[in-house]
Amino acid sequence: MTDLTTRSGAPLSKLTFGAMQFGGKADQAESEAMFHAAYDGGINHFDTAYIYTEGASETILGPLIKPAREDIYLATKAGYSHGASRAKILEHFDISRQRMNEDAVDLLYMHRFDDDTPLEETFSTLAELQSQGLIRHIGVSNYAAWQVMKAQAVAQTLGTKIDVIQPMYSLVKRQSEVELFPMAADQNITAVPYSPLGGGLLTGKYAKGETGRLTEDARYKSRYDQAWMHETAQKLSELGAELGTNPATLAVAWAAAHKVRPRPIVSARSTAQLRPSLDALSFEMGSELYDRIAALSITPPPATDRLEEL
Repeated sequence: MTDLTTRSGAPLSKLTFGAMQFGGKADQAESEAMFHAAYDGGINHFDTAYIYTEGASETILGPLIKPAREDIYLATKAGYSHGASRAKILEHFDISRQRMNEDAVDLLYMHRFDDDTPLEETFSTLAELQSQGLIRHIGVSNYAAWQVMKAQAVAQTLGTKIDVIQPMYSLVKRQSEVELFPMAADQNITAVPYSPLGGGLLTGKYAKGETGRLTEDARYKSRYDQAWMHETAQKLSELGAELGTNPATLAVAWAAAHKVRPRPIVSARSTAQLRPSLDALSFEMGSELYDRIAALSITPPPATDRLEEL
């Protein structure tokens, strides 16, 4: 994998903290508390985006990382809205840097694939930012494997490469195992997946009648509201009760234990909600328990779907 380190040379933490809730579901005080809980707990990789909470995420995160900037790996994203043209990348990246009061970031993602902009335009812009020292690494989020490989081929003609991918991945969303993770291993790309808790489903809270994204956001309801997913969440909660471990801890630790060694993004609305995910930093996920948890969900077939060859 690409040797991702902080500016001071420290290796990245097992988990990544996502600041998507900063300035939204988490107010200033709660955002600060979660940042310190994550950093003090051992996380040195922090993730945000131009589009998150209309800029509040970056505005809040910027001052928080300042005292330890050399020891923190900072990632943001551009290109979710208005496409990934050179003009929009530069415009949005400049605004992101102003919000965070940062001259440079460690990682800049293209937030999603843009069918309307030539990859040569997008990645020549990223290569230029990299050569200027404004970004250290290049990432892509929400790309299919074939899109990553097309972009990788273009990047290599420009003397650079894609270093990081950010797909969705959890016990109830395992599509990344089919092509994205094998591709990442082959291309020496680090995987930093989001939503290891399945929109909160794997915490077990919805079975208790609590509210959250699945009850408040139609997109998340559509994404996770399938009977087998709820059954998996219930079984994970039962396993957690058996082991005396919060199911959220099991879900995050399981996602991090895949053989490509992803660095899952954890997030929350409060420090209390975040704590079980942080506990995954020190949780030992043995192979037997990993397989037991994997068996709770549907394992996707290989890309060729020739099961007899496994």
